[in-house]
Amino acid sequence: MIEGLLARDEGKTLEFKENCRPLDRIVRTAVAFANTAGGTIVIGVKDKSREVAGIADPLTDEERLANAFAENIRPLLLPDIQIQTWRNRQLLVVTVPHAVGPYFVRSEGAETGVYVRLGSTNRPAGPELVAEIRRLTRNTFFDEQPCPEASSEDVDFRAASEFFAAASRPFTPSKRQSLNLVVGRGAHERPTNGAVLLFGKTRSHVFPSATIRCARFAGADTARFLDQTEIDEYMPRAVESAIAFIERHTRQGIEIGRVRRREVPEYPVAAVREAVINAIVHADYSIGGGGTKIAVFSDRIEITNPGLLPFGLTLEAALSGVSRLRNRVIGRTFRELGLIEQWGSGIGRIVAVCAASGLPIPRFEELGTHFRVTLFGEHLAAPVRQEWQTLLLEHLAKEARISTQAAAKLWNTSDRTARTRLRRLVDDGLLAEVGRGPRDPYRAYVLKTKLA
Repeated sequence: MIEGLLARDEGKTLEFKENCRPLDRIVRTAVAFANTAGGTIVIGVKDKSREVAGIADPLTDEERLANAFAENIRPLLLPDIQIQTWRNRQLLVVTVPHAVGPYFVRSEGAETGVYVRLGSTNRPAGPELVAEIRRLTRNTFFDEQPCPEASSEDVDFRAASEFFAAASRPFTPSKRQSLNLVVGRGAHERPTNGAVLLFGKTRSHVFPSATIRCARFAGADTARFLDQTEIDEYMPRAVESAIAFIERHTRQGIEIGRVRRREVPEYPVAAVREAVINAIVHADYSIGGGGTKIAVFSDRIEITNPGLLPFGLTLEAALSGVSRLRNRVIGRTFRELGLIEQWGSGIGRIVAVCAASGLPIPRFEELGTHFRVTLFGEHLAAPVRQEWQTLLLEHLAKEARISTQAAAKLWNTSDRTARTRLRRLVDDGLLAEVGRGPRDPYRAYVLKTKLA
């Protein structure tokens, strides 16, 4: 367990602490983990070097932590605290579950003491994120709430009917109700935020973040524009317009077959489509400011939407097919229109399609309060792996770890050569070094877990 944690970088669900001082920072981390997606705090490890220093009196520190959590976090939060031994060093491993909150630091109050995890840092949640956490508590969604700034006349239900007819789906008054496009009855019927976002006639005035800004840059940076546009259309049509912009500004290759040749897009259409739809469906439209952005560079496409991953969801879970909608009205409507085929398939499908096309694995990032998918355009050549690297990977597949001495024996080289090779793989991000410090003669190397 400890070696697996030490092989990871600090991030959304993991933090290292050398000791229990100061306690208030550990309390804030526990609050942030509980509100965001859960996480683990390992105490007794230096966060920058991952040197396992250990703690001198784990029983006393365990009691101090338990008291600090009980006294300083509201509502009551009871993380699991365990004493773990690794190479004769004592560590405290604090496991914080994600739970319905919002949790806050008691001394800072219910409005300003709420923290969330952004990358490897704890940040005050702010009113928009606090509101989202409270909606999660009530199992309600922003796009299900009535839109106070709109009436039924502000929603183009005729256009909605045409979209549903094109998908061979009925669009009756009862369908509007079941999809939560409207709430209330008869004369008291009001459109929801989701209805305005999907089919609102002037929705960009109500929700500026509903627009999609697209840009094509001349090179691999933002120094010079070649083209730019702002898409302000009904959401189902906006999907097609965004995809058309990407296709217009990316290359088409030629594949020669046995009988005829055919054009092959630089980026797989299925991956582009999934990335665009995911960005639209999972954007946080309660956040003011800019909306979804699509940037096409000479070597990649970046698709960025406002909003972190939904609370309680980690990137690892999303990649494995776990789905958690942020916008239930938009998601269900897209499903009815055939734009979404299967819940939870989006991110995993993007990865699979790119890998099958010989493209690098896409990058998924939480950047502040935004989420970004980057598709890379360079097709991969077959990787050239040296024999010693193959031997190492085969060994790690069986044993999970290797020391410098064992590597030297495996490769039939000197310890110095083995150490140089292992350090190179650490620098390349393939391996993680686990030990008490740089002078630890028993330090080991394990495959690095890239997602934290």
